[in-house]
Amino acid sequence: MQNLGAQLRRGFSSVFSGRASRKQAARAQDAVGTMETYRNPTEVQMSQLVLLCHTNHRGELSVGQLLKWIDITACLSAERHAGCPCVTASVDDIYFEHTIRTGQVVYIKAKVNRAFNSSMEVGIQVTSEDPCTEKQWSVCKALATFVAQRESSKVKLKQILPLTEEEKVEYSVAAERRRMRLLYTETIQDLLAKSVIQDDLERRDCSKMVPAEKTRVESVELVLPPHANHQGNTFGGQIMAWMENVATIAAGRLCQGHPTLKTIEMFHFRGPSQVGDRLVLKAIVNNAFKNSMEVGVCVEAYRQEMESCRRHLNSAFMTFVVLDGEDQPVTLPWIQPQGEEGERRYREASARKKIRLDRKYIVSCKQAEVPLSVPWDPSNQVYLSYNNVSSLKMLMAKDTWVLTSEINKIKLYTLEDDKFLSFHMEMTVYTDTAQAFLLLSDLSRRPEWDKHYQSVELVQQVDEDDAIYHVISPILGGADGKPGDFVILASRRKPCDSGHSSGLAPREPYVIALRSVTLPTHPETPERTRGETLCSGFCLWKEGDQQTKVSYYNQATTSFLNYVTTNVSGLSSEFITTFKACEQFLLDNKSELALSLQSL
Repeated sequence: MQNLGAQLRRGFSSVFSGRASRKQAARAQDAVGTMETYRNPTEVQMSQLVLLCHTNHRGELSVGQLLKWIDITACLSAERHAGCPCVTASVDDIYFEHTIRTGQVVYIKAKVNRAFNSSMEVGIQVTSEDPCTEKQWSVCKALATFVAQRESSKVKLKQILPLTEEEKVEYSVAAERRRMRLLYTETIQDLLAKSVIQDDLERRDCSKMVPAEKTRVESVELVLPPHANHQGNTFGGQIMAWMENVATIAAGRLCQGHPTLKTIEMFHFRGPSQVGDRLVLKAIVNNAFKNSMEVGVCVEAYRQEMESCRRHLNSAFMTFVVLDGEDQPVTLPWIQPQGEEGERRYREASARKKIRLDRKYIVSCKQAEVPLSVPWDPSNQVYLSYNNVSSLKMLMAKDTWVLTSEINKIKLYTLEDDKFLSFHMEMTVYTDTAQAFLLLSDLSRRPEWDKHYQSVELVQQVDEDDAIYHVISPILGGADGKPGDFVILASRRKPCDSGHSSGLAPREPYVIALRSVTLPTHPETPERTRGETLCSGFCLWKEGDQQTKVSYYNQATTSFLNYVTTNVSGLSSEFITTFKACEQFLLDNKSELALSLQSL
């Protein structure tokens, strides 16, 4: 199989090497003239030398100090774009990959990925360097949401204009991340309610368990001017640093050692805090696993000592480990929950651990590291949907697509990298964009125009925008003549900024993303050859009144590679024939969904 793949790649390369070389030469020439001097206008960089005053007893940079630096850098980037003061609204999951030591240099780079109405997503990258050896490490990446505030008028942020491929990818995917954030609290509560937690509390040796109440910590902080911005609002990074402090103390009480923070789970600031506020921070270990523990932290604020009502600012969950002399995690003692509230926190921490692993695995890993088919269950459906749509948007945003052919006003593009061969087909259809979106997102109608879809069964309507289908396809039949089948997650998205985007900003497409999943109700069978798709789907752009640009993308898997190269090299015209049938299908159904469009 490897030899066959190599032969196909060599044959494919020979067909397009001349065209690709000319395009690469032109791109290189353009890069010399423009991109070497290009810098994102919202980019802010901070460089800090780690001193003793920044470190803990082990000579490692305090994570709380790092969080303050991250927040300040990101805030300055947001304010550079907004032109007015900004406050931290939320922070996505942060995974700390490397510890920073005294004498090393920390580099923090932040830039605005995308602006919405009054909020914006800021991407942050943190690296460290040993100035003596010039060795560098990746410390963490973070995404924070900031809200612009102006006292005299309502803020309406200008749009970001992405120029590089990286900026276009981040701009496009930011809309899907925003959708996931808005649904985050509701999603987590729903998953926790449905999760069946397996534990062995009754079988554990109580003599080796630490009562949870023993780990409880409370601290109060007075917000002073150095803790706040020029508007008097407490820095979000300062609050995060105080939270990390009490969480570390709580974790230390369990392990009777010095814990290391590895993960901060996504959290939202529920309200502002100002100079003069008293912040009460409470932390407790919710659960301890073999090599890690979850600590819950709650922050409340009040103005005067006699106030009976406190404002809940935020809550967060942090994961700690304890490392031995060789930087390996040690085994932790069990936690003994106490009372109904303690047992609730204990069981929910177990559910969050699984959710955290799903989210890190599906959302954070590189595209090449995601298996073709991943198991579908309620605990990962939000993140699989996110990965499905964002993968297609990232493929769409690539700037290395090569125009291979143009037949009957249908353009065929290809993209070859180290891992995959992808193709992209494009045409203009004289039909309403929203109607085309409804027709193409209903996979049960695809057999009407695509002969590769013999039959389609709707297995599960997950929600309004996501559905799972079982597809029977004759195209995958091999020498044994067996038909093929797929289990596909279809995720559709309407433009998030339709109707109020700037003329300079990229147009947001309608998206229909497809990827393979596995379901226990639909296992592989001897009668069919199970096929898989990693990333495919449609992007639709409104070109004018009753005019739509339809683009189809597919990242070819091994079983599909020979078929793709045959079409790309011109030895078959099935791609063109199928896409023309799609065009005719859209034209034949122009007036069918007029009533359905009212719901869009």
